[in-house]
Amino acid sequence: MRDALLGRQGEYLDLDFVLPEGAVETAQAIARHHKAGYVLLDAERQIARVVFEQGTADFAQQVGPTLEADLKRRDFTVNAIAYNPHTDQLIDPLHGYVDLEKRLLRMVSAENLEEDPLRLLRAFRQAAQLGFAVETDTRCAIQRLAPLLQRIAAERVQSEVNYLLGTSKGTFWLTAAWQDGLLKAWFPNASNQSMERIAGIDRAYVRLQETLPEFSKELNSRIRSVSRGFRAAASDSSSLSKASVALPSDSIRTGLSTAKLACLLPSEPSEAEAQLRRLKYSRNEIQAVSTILKFLPRLCSAAGIHPLLVSQESSVSKSLTLSLREQYEFFQGVGVTFPAVTVLGIAHGIPLEAIAPLIHRFLTPDDPVAHPVPPLTGQDLMSALHLSAGPRIGRLLAAIQLARAEGKIATVEEALELAANLIRCEE
Repeated sequence: MRDALLGRQGEYLDLDFVLPEGAVETAQAIARHHKAGYVLLDAERQIARVVFEQGTADFAQQVGPTLEADLKRRDFTVNAIAYNPHTDQLIDPLHGYVDLEKRLLRMVSAENLEEDPLRLLRAFRQAAQLGFAVETDTRCAIQRLAPLLQRIAAERVQSEVNYLLGTSKGTFWLTAAWQDGLLKAWFPNASNQSMERIAGIDRAYVRLQETLPEFSKELNSRIRSVSRGFRAAASDSSSLSKASVALPSDSIRTGLSTAKLACLLPSEPSEAEAQLRRLKYSRNEIQAVSTILKFLPRLCSAAGIHPLLVSQESSVSKSLTLSLREQYEFFQGVGVTFPAVTVLGIAHGIPLEAIAPLIHRFLTPDDPVAHPVPPLTGQDLMSALHLSAGPRIGRLLAAIQLARAEGKIATVEEALELAANLIRCEE
C-alpha cells in the first residue's frame, strides 16, 4: 500500500496481504494453483510467502481482533496503511499517509521496535530505499535499543546490511547505523575510517563510470566462484530450490558491494573470515573477501600507500612498481575479485591513472598477463616430451604461462624447448 500511494513502480512486485484466518493455507493453495514457490516465513506468527517470477506475495495472519489492531502492531506508520478492496477504503489509523507526504519514517511505538529488534536496522534500510528521513524520537529509540540487535538471527541482519552495501543510497544510512551502535556486535572492527572508505568507493565508482564505463559494469557483476579460478563460470541459478528463490536479490554479491563489505572487517583475512561465518555469509563470499584483504596491501604497496593509513598524499606514486612477473602473479592470485580490489585501492588513494594499465589488461580478453593461456596443453607436453601425468605437468604449464606473459616465448616450439630445459635442470 505504501509504495502504491508513493507512486513507486517496479518490474518486481512485493505484495502483502493480511487475512483474518487461514493465511498459511491460502498461501499454500495459491502456490499450488500457480505452480509457484512457497516459503513458510514464520510458523508462530503464521506468515508465508508465495514466489512468482515477477514478484512475491506475503500472507500474514491478522494480529488482534481487528485490522486496525493489527496495523498498530507494525513498525512504522507508513507501513501501517491498508486498503480494503471490498469497500474501496483506505485504512490509516496512525496517520501514516501524512508521514508519507513528509517523506518521514516514524515508529508506531518503541515497544513494537523492541518486539522485533531487526526493525531498528530496517529503519535505515527503508530510509535508503525510499529516500526518507528518520523522525527524531524514532532515531533516539533506535540508539537506546541498539544492543538488542545482537539477539536477531544472523541471516536477517545480513540481508539488511547487504541492501545498504549494495547501493550508494545506503552509504549514508549505513554510517548512521554504525553511529547508532547497530553494527557494534556484528562488525566490531567497523570505524569512522571504514565509513570513509565506503564513501570513497562510491566516489571511485562514479569516476569509473565516467572514464571506464566497461570496467564499472564489471564492478556491478556478480562475483563468480573464487575457488574455481579466474575463468570460472557463473553458478547456474536454475539449480536453486524454491526456498532459496525467495531470498532477497541483495544476497548476491557484486564486486562493488563486496569491496564495501571488506571495509567493515579486520584487515587480517582469518579474523575477517570468522566474522563473516558468524553472519552466515556463503563460502564464496567469504573467499572473495579474504582474497581482497590478502591482495589489497600488495596493490597499495606498489603505489607507496599503507592500507591502514588515511592521509598519505606525499608518498603516493603516479605509477605502480610492478614488474610483468609481479603483475602476472597478482592477476593469478586476485582472480575474479580484481574489480573489487581495484575500486578499494582507488578508495585508499591510489590514483586512477596509476592503476589504469592493470584495468586495461583485465579488460583485454587475450592479454597474456591478466588472462594467460598456455600455447599448448598438458597432453601436448606429455606426448611431445614423453612425460607421465602428475604434478610436474602443472608446474611446467605454469612456467610456460609466466614466460609467455614476460614475452620470453610465443610459439609452441619455444614452449616445448623451455619445458625440456626445465626438465633437464630438474634432473
